[in-house]
Amino acid sequence: MHLIIAEKHIAAKRIAKILAPKEPKQVRVSGMDTFEYKDPDAEDRTVVMGLSGHIVQLDFPKAYNNWQKVDANELIDAEVITTPTHVKIVAALRKLGKEATHVTIATDYDREGELIGVEALNIIRKVNPDVEFDRVFYSAITKTEIEEAFANPASIDFDLADAGHSRQVIDLVWGASLTRYLSISAGRLGKLFLSVGRVQSPTLALIVDKEKERQAFVSKPYWEVNAILKDSDDAMVNVQHKNSKFWEKEEADAVMEVIGDKASVSSVESSKKIDKVPTPFNTTEFIGAASSIGFTASNAMRIAESLYTNGFISYPRTDNTVYPASIDLRAQIEIFSKGPFKEYAQKLLAKDELVPTRGKKETTDHPPIYPASLAKKSELNEQEWKLYELVVRRFFATFADEAEWETMKVRFDISGEEFKANGARLVQPGWRWYYPYNAPQDRLLPALSEGDVLDVTGKEMLDKETQPPGRYGQGRLIKLMEDLGLGTKATRHEIISKLYSRAYVHGNPLQPTKTSFAVIEALEKYAPTITKHDMTSQLEEDMNRIAEGNVKEENVLNESRKMLHEVLAELANNSENISESLRAGLREDKVIGECPDCGSKLMVRRSKRGSRFIGCNGYPDCNFSLPLPKSGQIIVTEKVCEEHGINHVKIINPGKRPWDLGCPQCNFIEWKKTQEEEKAKQPKVPIPDKITDVPGIGKVTAEKLKNAEINTVDELRQANAIELSKITSLPAGKIMKWQELVT
Repeated sequence: MHLIIAEKHIAAKRIAKILAPKEPKQVRVSGMDTFEYKDPDAEDRTVVMGLSGHIVQLDFPKAYNNWQKVDANELIDAEVITTPTHVKIVAALRKLGKEATHVTIATDYDREGELIGVEALNIIRKVNPDVEFDRVFYSAITKTEIEEAFANPASIDFDLADAGHSRQVIDLVWGASLTRYLSISAGRLGKLFLSVGRVQSPTLALIVDKEKERQAFVSKPYWEVNAILKDSDDAMVNVQHKNSKFWEKEEADAVMEVIGDKASVSSVESSKKIDKVPTPFNTTEFIGAASSIGFTASNAMRIAESLYTNGFISYPRTDNTVYPASIDLRAQIEIFSKGPFKEYAQKLLAKDELVPTRGKKETTDHPPIYPASLAKKSELNEQEWKLYELVVRRFFATFADEAEWETMKVRFDISGEEFKANGARLVQPGWRWYYPYNAPQDRLLPALSEGDVLDVTGKEMLDKETQPPGRYGQGRLIKLMEDLGLGTKATRHEIISKLYSRAYVHGNPLQPTKTSFAVIEALEKYAPTITKHDMTSQLEEDMNRIAEGNVKEENVLNESRKMLHEVLAELANNSENISESLRAGLREDKVIGECPDCGSKLMVRRSKRGSRFIGCNGYPDCNFSLPLPKSGQIIVTEKVCEEHGINHVKIINPGKRPWDLGCPQCNFIEWKKTQEEEKAKQPKVPIPDKITDVPGIGKVTAEKLKNAEINTVDELRQANAIELSKITSLPAGKIMKWQELVT
């Protein structure tokens, strides 16, 4: 039996359909669907099965799980074991592996894919040591590519798999050791542990450093002087003084005073500007383009992966920006000579020669991202179509002509003061006709000649101030990570997703939380190695050398462990300072403003029962409090409510969109208003005379309330539900419900 192993179920299904002479049979093996067919020219049957990415994971033995008993240093040299993550898939591999005479690994061709394939092969070889095996490489799951790949099988690249394995080991050991050390130092255990990582921490440091740059920025006021002109045909022209910024208001005032009623054209300068054709998409460029039209990095890659496995685009994880000679580019464009892109395809096909642009990076593993087949809009959802169209249009644009702009610089004399206006008009759309995203708008000026006189119909002086440098958007951050050697094309978007899930950042552009500042400042002060890109980029280079067969994996792992020992030694020498620094920083992350009743700090707190609320530091003298949602990580943002002076709050739950709660006090007031409106709609119910008449309050509960000096219905109505909950251990939600019944 010939066993073909693909990386995912959908890929296995497509490969089976392409290779089978007729519709393959779906056969259940150990609870997993496989696809089986018989080639008339072959003696044995063929079975194609899909994995689910990695089917095993690396971990430490259970003895190392106790954070309080096992020191972080011990993790560095601890045994790393492999455990199954998909028991049914492993069982199916073993069962089919025993029968197999030949195994073909058909996982994605990169480090991760090679490692995934070797993981599956190792499971099979344990039950069938002598099985023959080979490897097929492809960049798109299309009939042509798959048939070509299986007609030319190759060998497994065990060095590439070792490089992938070394990354897993290094990231596990670094992440677990540093996370454990810092979390214990900060007293942040359980779900709120402080995540630290070899790539994650230098990336977070970039974001925090940018925020510090913004905070240190001192805005400087300046003034602009503009005028509105009208020519003889009543066409309006907006002009600006040649000094775009006046740093002294008196100078701007002086110009405003002398502006008269007439403006004369002192010079007109026309020229051409060439807009160069874009290069093919690699992963970084694709994520940047997707980000500019509203996609997060992780969402763009998730959708791209789906488009790839369904055969619509080529493999989306690539550094290459040069189409290889093996792709028949004209034939690829001809695919689109019918359907929604036919107008664009036909215009390209009419060219005598198709010469695509070439980017700076050329690799041999995968081509740049290109559309592999024609999709119908009905086959894809809205987001999938949006990204598919982006890939198609970028592919077309790389064969198009340069775009050409006609530019005009006009200078005006108004009462001896020079003003200016710049115009631009797209005269040859070139590649921008195919790829219209984020195109500059035409800035049209009327036909003007030197000596023309225009009427001044208005003037204005605007007071402005310089702005701090912008935060990193996801696309820009991924480009910077690539430039600094942080992560890989396959992992950078995952690193950013992890920063969001750990509540280190929020929003896009990325804004760090105070927890981020606490962690990075402690690391930068006492163990700067982990926050710099040099160390992690060196390890990335070492892993490249493993993939190239120039160094053994064991040597790189040993060097990595040595580096980590040095980092933890730095931390250990400053353990008390680190603990104090982290705890002080994390306390600041809980402050949301000043109490309106007493002026003390309002902070996120927990009751004895574990429920969260916003409480005043002036307690017990001040009882001001506000409720908070039961679940999710709380992020205090920099936005402040104009009415209450309280910072806005976001709630993050894994796998869900962040919930922008806004001002907690506004939210609570709105909630109470809604409750009152709902109550007003309900039939009037007599207010109970005694506490024990309130539904849900029995003798035991009444006794608890009595001990808290709540003896009457009036006292219950006027009590602070959250404070009463603390005293009685009764749920605050129940107390609020009883208060509604007696109001």
